Amino acid sequence: MAILVFLLILFVLVLVHEWGHFIVAKKSGIRVDEFGIGFPPKLFGVRKGETEYTLNLLPIGGFVRIYGENAEDAVMDAKEGKDISRSFVAKGKWQQAAVLVAGVTMNILFAWLLFAVALGVGMKTVVEESAATDSAVMIVTDVLHQSPAEAAGLTPGAEIIAVSVGEAALTTVTPTAFSAFIGAHGNEEVMLTYRAGGETHTTTVIPTQGIITDAPTQTAIGTRLVLTEVVSQSFMNAIIESAVLTATSLRDIIVGLGSLLADALHHEADFSQIAGPVGIVGLVGEASAFGLASLLMFTAFISLNLAVINLLPFPALDGGRLLFVAIEAIKGSPINPVWAARLNIIGFFILILLMVAVTYNDIIRML
Repeated sequence: MAILVFLLILFVLVLVHEWGHFIVAKKSGIRVDEFGIGFPPKLFGVRKGETEYTLNLLPIGGFVRIYGENAEDAVMDAKEGKDISRSFVAKGKWQQAAVLVAGVTMNILFAWLLFAVALGVGMKTVVEESAATDSAVMIVTDVLHQSPAEAAGLTPGAEIIAVSVGEAALTTVTPTAFSAFIGAHGNEEVMLTYRAGGETHTTTVIPTQGIITDAPTQTAIGTRLVLTEVVSQSFMNAIIESAVLTATSLRDIIVGLGSLLADALHHEADFSQIAGPVGIVGLVGEASAFGLASLLMFTAFISLNLAVINLLPFPALDGGRLLFVAIEAIKGSPINPVWAARLNIIGFFILILLMVAVTYNDIIRML
């Protein structure tokens, strides 16, 4: 299920990105030859005006085919005497830049929307035990590897409903009371009732010592627990708070990426924690376990990450093409389209290699 959710998220985010390019190109008077949902091979298409709208077999996003985006095509048409006035390369540099920036702009606006919806629907918010109301629930946030809790089937996101040993039962389901109850029943069979994936489960676990590294004599089962309550924002508060969250998240992503690149230049970067497709599937599963709002928030963060990465001045990315446009504006003449195309191809293959590397890293972490 997590894989399907990840593919759906990827599909929507890429489609939103490409729609940004599409709509700004249209508004700028640039001819758009095709707007594709999914990637070829094509299943069928409908032509409306000069644009063909296609549905394609591979459901991994979408694409926009803008006339003249590949400068070589426009150059060849010009040599043949064809009208290229509505091509991408024939437009002013500001219009070209607007089309290129439109994709990441849509990703940022879409993240803002997702944050707002999540805050409006209601986020599971961690609360202190002293401030908790009767609606508070106890959630598992982490399960230690090779712990009794892991063996019993507990996973992050599970909601602990009831705890008992024979006739003795936990009356107040809070992290403090839970820890005390577990500590009092070491090496006994404890029955846990919990909710996960919309279903209620019952399992047994035997608390033991040596689970917690910092407190080896403490009896535990290997879980981290918090109390949460669903807190919803009003419409206006959700809009304002989501705008602030979008801005701060963008800042944090840019600062984090900048630090990573700076460390890489000094051969000090730690790439082991960078998640590729396999790692993100796992994170999607964890976010889903905490509910719709958490999944929307996570999707918004992915959208912002895509926006920042796409703006990097690297060939094959929007930022690389923006750099070409800036160079052309400064030098007052176009870059050789053959060399631009070659750089984009090289950049594309480097990106593929990087994707393979982080995917390999994901798999190694899982082993």
